[in-house]
Parts: sequence; C-alpha cells; structure tokens
Amino acid sequence: MSSINVAPDPETELPKMTFLDHLDELRKRIFYSVLAVLVGFFACWNYADVLFLRLQDPVLRYLPKGDALAYTRLSAPFFLYMKVALLFGVFFASPFILLQVWLFISPGLYKRERRNALPFILGATFFFVTGGAFAFYFILPMTCKFFVELGKNFKQMITIDDYFSFASTIILAGGLVFETPILIFFLARLGIVTPAFLIQKLKYAIVLAFIVSAIITPTPDMITQTALALPIIGLYLLGIGIAWAFGKKKVVAA
Repeated sequence: MSSINVAPDPETELPKMTFLDHLDELRKRIFYSVLAVLVGFFACWNYADVLFLRLQDPVLRYLPKGDALAYTRLSAPFFLYMKVALLFGVFFASPFILLQVWLFISPGLYKRERRNALPFILGATFFFVTGGAFAFYFILPMTCKFFVELGKNFKQMITIDDYFSFASTIILAGGLVFETPILIFFLARLGIVTPAFLIQKLKYAIVLAFIVSAIITPTPDMITQTALALPIIGLYLLGIGIAWAFGKKKVVAA
C-alpha cells in the first residue's frame, strides 16, 4: 500500500524555529526597539523643557503660589531634560516597539492570526498611551495632593530629580498596567490560560488589582486606590473576552 504525502497547510501549520533562531530574533527585535527609542529621544530633546513644564503641573498646583521645584547639582537640569526626552521618546516610539513585539511572537501564530498585526499594534499602543495619560491626569495629581498636604507643616523643597522619578514611575506603571489585555492575549495563545480559568480566578484578580493600585499609588486613600483598581478590573474582564476570541483552541480527537 503506497503512502500519500500531504503538503502542510499554511493556514494550520506553524513554522519551525530552533531555540537559537528565537534567540537571534529576540536580539534583533531588542536592537530595533532601542533604535526606535533613540529616534524618539532625539525627536523630543528640543522640547524637553516644555514637556517638563507640563509634567510638573500635577505637583505645582498644590504648592504655595510662586513656589518652584528645586535642584541641588549644577548639572541636574541637563540630566533631567535627558530623562524627560527619554520618557516621552518611549511613548513616541511605542507603535514601532510594539511592532517588534508582534514580529517576535508572530512565528508562533497561524497564518490567519498573523493578519491581526495592525489591530494588535494599534490596540496595544492605545492601551499603553491611554494608561500613561490616565496615570498623569488622574493618579499623579491625587498622589501629589496627598503627599503635599501631608507635609504642609514643613518647608517644601521638592527636587526636580525626586519629582521626575516619582512621576515617571507612576506614568510608566499606568501604561504597563493597561497592557493587561495584551498580556492575557499572549498567555492565551500559549495555552497557559483559558477563559474558564480567568473567570474562575476573577476574585483573586480583584484583590490583586487593589494590591497593584496600592503599590502604584502609595497612599492610604481608598478613593485614589479604587480609581486605579477599577480600570484594572475592567481590563481583566476585557482580557477574558480576548482569551475567548484568540486563545489556543483544544484539538478534539475524531
């Protein structure tokens, strides 16, 4: 009896890559991402002073009128502007960085799933930028208000380095937290999580959302913590829908 050779179906077959192939691909994507951030850095450098003027608004509004942030080293403003340009450069380059993420994971997807590249990049960029904006416009002012009012009995001397470190941590954390649906997409594609599993762990996700919000917004104010926890829970629920739509399907034996 002669055997019949069936050609692999490009719609259902995954390309074969060795560990070294994956390692080389990762190195390449990191390299291109770093280049993109450098381009973003130079694009934002000439506007770094203007960007920081906007960035310090959440704290200045709660300081006594006429007060300004301080610096204690002669070179501090120069290095501050470098860090500001780098921070905004990351957001500027985020679509290209997320393209590199997609190009790294796409070999593990079926051909029909690779057609979702544009929705993935646009969606992930939207979540990242929205998370950063949410942190800047809502979380950062509330935390600044809490800490400034807590220290109202003392002479305010907030340095530009301390404030930038505080503000940039909250903004980047907000952007990363809002990528929860994208993380769930990865885990679902790898078969690590399923919609049923995510629904079963919902109560733990709610507790974790409040823990994460307490870390990002280190205040005992429940209103501030809830303001961040609720969007995280909403993103988790959105992730359940993404896992259902894009998760790894179980093969049922005939």
